[in-house]
Amino acid sequence: MSEVRRRLASWDSIIIALTVLVLVVASVGVPNFGTSRNFTFLVLDLMPIVLVALPMTFIIVTGEIDLSVASTLGLTSSLMGWFWNNGLSIETIIPLCVLVGAMLGAFNGFLVTGLGLPSLAVTIGTLALYRGLAFVVLGDGAVADFPWNYTGWVTGTIGGGAVPNVLILIVALALIFGVVLHATPFGRSLYAIGANAQAAHFSGIRVARTKFWLYVASGAIAGLVGVLWTLRYSSARADNGSGLELAVVAAVLLGGVSIFGGRGTLPGVLAGVVLLAALQNALRLQDVSGQALNIVTGALLVLSVLLPNVASSIRATWHRRRLRQAAAS
Repeated sequence: MSEVRRRLASWDSIIIALTVLVLVVASVGVPNFGTSRNFTFLVLDLMPIVLVALPMTFIIVTGEIDLSVASTLGLTSSLMGWFWNNGLSIETIIPLCVLVGAMLGAFNGFLVTGLGLPSLAVTIGTLALYRGLAFVVLGDGAVADFPWNYTGWVTGTIGGGAVPNVLILIVALALIFGVVLHATPFGRSLYAIGANAQAAHFSGIRVARTKFWLYVASGAIAGLVGVLWTLRYSSARADNGSGLELAVVAAVLLGGVSIFGGRGTLPGVLAGVVLLAALQNALRLQDVSGQALNIVTGALLVLSVLLPNVASSIRATWHRRRLRQAAAS
């Protein structure tokens, strides 16, 4: 019974319950929130956040971070427009953009694991570098004449209903990442690295190589999201995805992944993504300004770091008190 209580009191369970509560309250209290049309837009809005959050979860679990994901998205979007203007087929452009994203992630991984530089400093630097390169490639203009069958698939729904086509991709990738993290030795090694990288190294885990490939995966997914973002809005622009890294990190930390590494689950992250997207969607329907949305995202980011640590401190205090009471009796 104590195990059941412990699970119900976990941060994951709290976030999942809060997400359900927000969805119910918004459906009842916010006009048009519960409509099938808004559900389609909600899924499309959370699509870039949830896809980028999948590899970001792995990276933060190991105690690192990648703040360059939005700039990687913008650079691949610019390249997509440049490739299209120069006559490449869309079937060639899509895998090429994913490959470029993987190469950008590999550059991050090399700086972090090969040269031993701190990931926060590295990815802040490449955040600016990749975004600058995006403007070099495409400038301030936009490319908007992509094939309708591709843009239509990204914005379309299954059978003309309310479920977007991209939900298939989201579910498939979430299942893959979830199984890898929670049901494989590789996933367990990530928690070991985040808890104590030196001990993980001495136990035979290839810490540097593991982190390197996580950055490659993060870049590849960001490149894929750059393609999907471009096709959704039918517009390749250098500023696509600006600020997305804040929403992704906020969702991952809100989902219970420790910024210090070694703790967190993918179901909690998915709940955090839905919670963040639902709040933003409900506020937009209430005609709340973009500045206010940034305030909400920033506040959630602070709370996602503060509250789990406060809760852990409270639990530790209660545990020590029970031990003293047991010793006194």
